[in-house]
Amino acid sequence: MTGDENGGPAPAPAGPLEPWPDTVRWQPISRDLIWVELIRLAVLLGVVLVGLAVAWAFTGARAFGVALALAVLAGAWRAVTIVRAVGAWGYAERPDDLLVRHGLLVRRLSIVPYSRMQFVDVSAGPLERAFDLATVQLHTAAAASDARVPGLRPAEASRLRDRLTALGEDRAEGL
Repeated sequence: MTGDENGGPAPAPAGPLEPWPDTVRWQPISRDLIWVELIRLAVLLGVVLVGLAVAWAFTGARAFGVALALAVLAGAWRAVTIVRAVGAWGYAERPDDLLVRHGLLVRRLSIVPYSRMQFVDVSAGPLERAFDLATVQLHTAAAASDARVPGLRPAEASRLRDRLTALGEDRAEGL
């Protein structure tokens, strides 16, 4: 039986249900993404609440009042999860691939080999630009393996895009 240096039991290796490897240096995304997502939620919730309130006012149906209350509760719950979800995002660059993690309830770890990348996009909608953020989207031949890294500063997004493109070209030459 092997143990650690203090004579205790050896730590268990990370299994498939522990998707965040501790052997890499995770880069966080900007916490400003919280504001972007909260504003998006507020706009969507505002439209839904106005629609339900108008329907309730015209019909007087109790179901619209219940739906209104449920929409408010769901919006509050989503606001809390947005704050936590943004903290769960991260990415790590390794010699042969890029790791992207996210998720709270369902954790997701995407590993994209540089040699499999077809192209890399950097995008920023009006709301993201207002908060000086951008999203890097990686595209591979398999649509299900596409990964994105939101909430990056434009300079970091450009650096990451250029690095991933260069590494992808280098790795693809050897195929």
